[in-house]
Amino acid sequence: MLQEPIVTNDAILLGILLVFLFLIFWGSKFDNKWLVKIFSVIPALLLCYLIPGLLNSFNIISGDNSDLYRVTTNYLLPAALILLTSTANIRAILGLGKTALLTFLSGTVGIIIGGPLALFIVMKASDSFAVQVVDMEYWKGLITVTGSWIGGSSSQLALKEVYGCSEELFAIILVLDAIVANIWTAVLIYGAGIHQKIDKWLKADSSAIEDVKQRILAYKEEKDKPADLLDLSLILAVGFGGAALAHALSFGLSEVLTPFKSSLEAYGLEPFTSKFLWLILLSTTIGIGFSFTKLRSLEKLGSSDIATLMIYFLIMTIGTRLNLFGIGANGGLLLVIVIWMFIHIAIMLVTARVLKAPFFFVAVGSQANIGGVATAPAVASVFHPSLAPVGVLLAVLSHILGTYGGIITAWLMSLFL
Repeated sequence: MLQEPIVTNDAILLGILLVFLFLIFWGSKFDNKWLVKIFSVIPALLLCYLIPGLLNSFNIISGDNSDLYRVTTNYLLPAALILLTSTANIRAILGLGKTALLTFLSGTVGIIIGGPLALFIVMKASDSFAVQVVDMEYWKGLITVTGSWIGGSSSQLALKEVYGCSEELFAIILVLDAIVANIWTAVLIYGAGIHQKIDKWLKADSSAIEDVKQRILAYKEEKDKPADLLDLSLILAVGFGGAALAHALSFGLSEVLTPFKSSLEAYGLEPFTSKFLWLILLSTTIGIGFSFTKLRSLEKLGSSDIATLMIYFLIMTIGTRLNLFGIGANGGLLLVIVIWMFIHIAIMLVTARVLKAPFFFVAVGSQANIGGVATAPAVASVFHPSLAPVGVLLAVLSHILGTYGGIITAWLMSLFL
């Protein structure tokens, strides 16, 4: 293997990564049976991480000698969070009704408390794994699962940076996350086909679905329109202008709290002295604030697509620091994630039975948490095409809660370490 990487210039590396990013997007959209099979097994998000990892592992590039990672985490991530959360239509989300929202939120709670409980169970069952959790900092990787399952890839990346999850551990988590989440999605789609039987067991009131249908049909927005130069400049101004405000405020807050770090550490709250943590929290909060203004209409001009592009490129720059030869399998981590998923499912089913909520709310609420904007509408449309917007709205709500939920999960996990 070469001592020096072939590519040492960031301008060249930037071009290589963007070309690969296009090819991944193109392949995921191309109607070819082999490509469809490949992307059903290996999600595009994972490929964005693994392909740069391969280039780095074979010394073609060197992520450690590149500034792209630092630039993307400090500039693109907060801007992307602001643009994504600014699309939330709180009024439409609340219009889904109490049953839909409570069922969805029970799934969110199941994820927040399920991770620490699952970690505690496996640590008690295996002393060697308990040692690894602390010594190899496995808990830092598991925290990112909360972000992935509740808030999507943007929250997952934010939590990875806040808690310092290593690249090798993050790669393992991404693979295990994809396996467990995809299996559960398949189960939900199968359940949609027999939802009448499940509804009977849940003693569900199916009229609630019809009520949501009418609310969705009554909720209409303008169609998307092509963005012009002014629109694009406004999107960038909102994203990066909001990020600038978040940077300024986060610096001040971290400076104020740093003298109290030892006191906060006693309660597991020392991350709140981190400038980066405040940057992520403030970016999310600023985005939510924008969602109550006319800036929310930027979604119709493609703001979320631009934000998603930023996130995927950020994942590629993180992948440039990955050494695939340093990755090893870990059955303990897989067991934690599987138990975690079962806790999430159990809490949702119990909630649905108490509320007499139909399986539709369980399936879409769970997928809005676990899968996000990409898969929640697809699962909803299996029940009825007109219900797809329910999945979108709940997935957007999940985006809002992701980073906050991850911080709570991290604090709960710290109690077992």
